[in-house]
Amino acid sequence: MNVATLLKAKGRAVATAHASTTLLDISVALSEKRIGAIVIVDDHGGVIGIVSERDLVRAIASSGQQVLGRPASEFMTRDVTICSLDRTIEELMEMMTKGRFRHLPVVESGNLVGIISIGDVVKHHIAEVEMEVSAMRDYLATG
Repeated sequence: MNVATLLKAKGRAVATAHASTTLLDISVALSEKRIGAIVIVDDHGGVIGIVSERDLVRAIASSGQQVLGRPASEFMTRDVTICSLDRTIEELMEMMTKGRFRHLPVVESGNLVGIISIGDVVKHHIAEVEMEVSAMRDYLATG
């Protein structure tokens, strides 16, 4: 399975914000949407960063709660790993494990077209394993 197939099943909605958005506004959006990261985009929708729950915790731990009034640009992860629609789930698992991150924006022709979380990958992997187990049981029962 590839990213395009996974996005077809889960949808392409991505929570985004601009670099000037405060960390407080980002934390409120994360809470309300029950998500773990927001992609930071420029005026043309290009990916310039990402702010995750982990980034928020680090910012508050290092500088105190007053950072919540400061812009995302000061604390966002700038070196964002992205992927394309043709990447396989196995490649995503490897990228996420090696990079130690949980969210992977999907970009095609310079446009943000989706986001994949580690939860999406795990959910797909569990479903795949359950199908394989079921097929093996059916095979053994009729074999």
